[in-house]
Amino acid sequence: MPRAHPTAFDRVIGAARLARVPTAAVPSTYTVRAGDTVSGIASKFRLRTADVLALNGLTWKSIIRPGQVLKLKGTSKGVAKPAATAPASRTYTIRAGDTVSSIAQHHGVSVKSVLAANKLSWSSVIYPGHKLIIPGKGGTAAATTPAAKPSAPATGGTYVVKAGDTISSIAQRHGVSVKAVLTANKLGWSSIIYPGEKIKIPLKSAPAAAVAAVHLLDREQLHNARLIIQVGRQIGVPDRGIAIALGAAMQESGLRNLPYGDRDSLGLFQQRPSTGWGSPAQVRDPVRSIKVFYGGRSDPNGAKTRGLLDIPGWQKMSFAQAAQAVQISAYPHAYAKWEKPALSWLAALR
Repeated sequence: MPRAHPTAFDRVIGAARLARVPTAAVPSTYTVRAGDTVSGIASKFRLRTADVLALNGLTWKSIIRPGQVLKLKGTSKGVAKPAATAPASRTYTIRAGDTVSSIAQHHGVSVKSVLAANKLSWSSVIYPGHKLIIPGKGGTAAATTPAAKPSAPATGGTYVVKAGDTISSIAQRHGVSVKAVLTANKLGWSSIIYPGEKIKIPLKSAPAAAVAAVHLLDREQLHNARLIIQVGRQIGVPDRGIAIALGAAMQESGLRNLPYGDRDSLGLFQQRPSTGWGSPAQVRDPVRSIKVFYGGRSDPNGAKTRGLLDIPGWQKMSFAQAAQAVQISAYPHAYAKWEKPALSWLAALR
C-alpha cells in the first residue's frame, strides 16, 4: 500500500494510529464467521487485505467459509518443516477457490514442481474434489529433476562490456539473438564495442510457457496488464520497471481496479487518497494510477508521492525490493512470487 514521503507530522500521526491498536490486539489466527470476508477481517484488525491473502496462500478469487481458520501473523512463506521429516510427496484435495499457485505456496513448494508432478501445464484448469500430488521439498520428486543451468535475467536491462566480449558472446550469455542485441542498440554487424560501454539487453522472445501464463489471466486482468505495459512504453519505462509494476498490481489487487481495499486503499495499486496519492476518483483512474506508480517526469502527482523512477538505484534492487520501495507493504517479500509470472506476461503481451 503506497504512501507519500513521511514528514515529521506523518511520523507523529502514524505513531498515534499505531498506539490505538496495539500489536497484542491482533490475534495469531481468526476463525471465519458467517458473513465474513477477507477484506472485512483485514479491516477489523487494521491489516492489509493483500497481506492476509498472502499469509494464507489465498488469491483475490478465493472463497472463505465459516469455521475456516485464517492466520493473521507470521510470514507468507509459512514455517518450513525440517527436511528430514518432510515426506517425499503427498496428496491434496482441491477446494473451491484454490489455484495451483495458492496450493503450491501453502505447501511451500514451487508452482512448477506441482505442475510437473501432476503433468499439468500453465493453462491447465483444476476442479474442486480432484486430488493433486504435492512433491516433497527435498524428496525423490525433486531429486529426479535435473539441475537447471543458471539463467540470465530476461528483464531487459543493461550489460557493461568487458575485455574480450563480443556481441555474439553477450547475446549467448543472455539467451537472446545477436540480431536482437544489434537492433536494441542501433548497431550494425560491423560495429565495434569497447570495454566499459553499456549494452542494452532486450527481452527474450515469448516462449510457450509465457504465452500459457497469459491464459491464466481473465479478460479484466489482461486489459489491466496491457494498460500497465502500454503506459510504461509511452513514458519510456524500462522492461524491468514494467514487470515490477505488473507484479505489484497483481499482489495488491489481483490486477483489478478495485473499488475497495484496506482502509481507504483503492484501485490497481491500492493507493490511498488519505496519504496523498490523489482523490478517490483519481486513484480509480487506471491510467493515472499507473503513471503515479511509475513516477518520474510523467507523474501526475509531481513530488507529492514517490514512484518507481523516483527511487535512486531501483534498477539494482531485487524485484521485491523495488516494488516494496514504492508500495511500503507490511509483507515486503510477498512481491517476489510474481517476478516470473510478470516477466512471462510482459514477454507474451509486449
